[in-house]
Amino acid sequence: MAAEEGQVIACHTPESWEEELRKGNETKKLIVVDFTASWCGPCRFIAPILAELAKKTPDVTFLKVDVDELKKVAEDWAVEAMPTFMFLKEGKIVDKVVGAKKDELVRKVGQHAAACVATASA
Repeated sequence: MAAEEGQVIACHTPESWEEELRKGNETKKLIVVDFTASWCGPCRFIAPILAELAKKTPDVTFLKVDVDELKKVAEDWAVEAMPTFMFLKEGKIVDKVVGAKKDELVRKVGQHAAACVATASA
């Protein structure tokens, strides 16, 4: 198992963000990006849930981007509220969840992860 599997990877620089996207595109893995902020209460509430999802679904890449740290990335992806979870497949947004909606987040991770596994094994 690679070091990144089973955990949420924090992107602190535009370069690390680009690198993770590139890796995701190459492997065709589902990427779930948590756009968050240190001052955001709902973000702190949902963080352990995201970490648990990362452990349970190692075939999905989970990234975390602090919108204050990487303002340009947040702007480029049109993030307007925190937390926003973007689901990316081969560089394209396939879904998103806005807000700390645990049930919706868990459901969509399962739904898209299963679709990716089915596609990869086809």
